[in-house]
Amino acid sequence: MRDAYQRELLKLHDSLIEMGNTCEKIIHETYQALIQNDTDILDDIERLESSINRQERQIERDCMNLLLLQQPVATDLREVSSALKMITDLERIGDQAFDIADIIRKHPNLSEDVKKVPMQEMAQVTMEMVHESVMSYVKSDLAQAKKVLGMDDKVDELFEVIHRSVKANIEQETALEILMIAKYYERIGDHATNVAEWVEYSITGEH
Repeated sequence: MRDAYQRELLKLHDSLIEMGNTCEKIIHETYQALIQNDTDILDDIERLESSINRQERQIERDCMNLLLLQQPVATDLREVSSALKMITDLERIGDQAFDIADIIRKHPNLSEDVKKVPMQEMAQVTMEMVHESVMSYVKSDLAQAKKVLGMDDKVDELFEVIHRSVKANIEQETALEILMIAKYYERIGDHATNVAEWVEYSITGEH
């Protein structure tokens, strides 16, 4: 019984890594679409968002099978229930990326103004947060999860820098769209933070 549970748990870990990789890719492509104004990238973002939705549903089924068939208790139960919470936040990362793509599609001439603010750094930090949070779960690494919690402060700082830069350097017709995009990246960071907090819960029992 224990061997079967471990096999299913390893399968769950692989699926979460794959979902995390897809989230990282979609974040990367939002910034590429911003600076390149490439409709093919926007179409790919839509496909990736649909893929994230499918991955969430499959992982949810796998978690329910683990809960119903293996009936884990204590730490094992927390590990599976935390995964169920995590995939909700990962799915919402896909939603936020889709919202960024929607802004770019409606306002295709943002690239020059985007280069005036540290949007690329903000996107990169959120990508790293997603990666570190998922891997902290797979490795049951509390220190790695806490690192993600600290990185959220960096995202908040970058948002404030962008907010000030937009007010000082960017024309009003594009300012709102750039601020909205920065806000979506900030929300992505919040979701990655939520994932890290569920990792902390799965290890310590405290949330």
